[in-house]
Amino acid sequence: MSADPTQVLAFETDCHIFDGCGFPAPGLHSFLFKPIWGDGDSSLYFNKTMLLALLGSIIIIAFFWAAFRSPKVVPGKLQMIAEAGYDFIRRGVVHETIGKREGEKYVPLIVSLFFFVWMMNLWSIIPIAQFPVTSIIAYPVGLALIVYVLWVSLTFKRHGFVGAFKNFTGYDKSLGPVLPLAMLIEFFSNLLVRPFTHAVRLFANMFAGHTLLLLFTIASWYLLNGIGIAYAGVSFLMVLVMTAFELFIQALQAYVFVLLTCTFIQGALAENH
Repeated sequence: MSADPTQVLAFETDCHIFDGCGFPAPGLHSFLFKPIWGDGDSSLYFNKTMLLALLGSIIIIAFFWAAFRSPKVVPGKLQMIAEAGYDFIRRGVVHETIGKREGEKYVPLIVSLFFFVWMMNLWSIIPIAQFPVTSIIAYPVGLALIVYVLWVSLTFKRHGFVGAFKNFTGYDKSLGPVLPLAMLIEFFSNLLVRPFTHAVRLFANMFAGHTLLLLFTIASWYLLNGIGIAYAGVSFLMVLVMTAFELFIQALQAYVFVLLTCTFIQGALAENH
């Protein structure tokens, strides 16, 4: 197995069971890529995950532009698909969580977040790409920071400094002697734990899913030798099962990410009790 930690392939193509080589298990090296452009030792470089993020953004913009550039009363297939996706997030997530009156202004942001996250997840099962961008922690953290800044700024704008402090700390004088402890726990839970879990939930699911897909894919190839061929078939069947399961998880994680985003916004806009 190559010692290069920035290898593009997750395994050696000439390694099989009974050939005297060990199983090339996936690891952190499977999530590292050589720079396509620039020097990997500096901050100025461009690699595969960046390329996929850029291409994903272009695909989403091109899709919605093509769907709505000439909207018709009786929509065509592309416009119908785009409208169905837009309305699902608008009505099923934003209106249901924030409310129609307050939530309408946030619909473009939430729709953009959903389709961006979904596209970044989908790269995992697209041939040649075969890598979920969101399995690199920087991307979920960046998206979570956007939501965090919006949530905190909205809270201060709606409630002022004192109201925002009460909102973040869950101030409730009826708690009596335990109020200071409860406020401290709520403060750290809201301002530190919430944004952390918002990012890590997406990252961890995509990281784990991609690792499992790699594991069964590598195993299918590794076992393809002698009597191991029978086991390779079982492993390949698991690749198909995991791919189908990943399709569900990819959409679900995009949905959960925007649902939590709407929950944060709703909490920022809600009146203090």
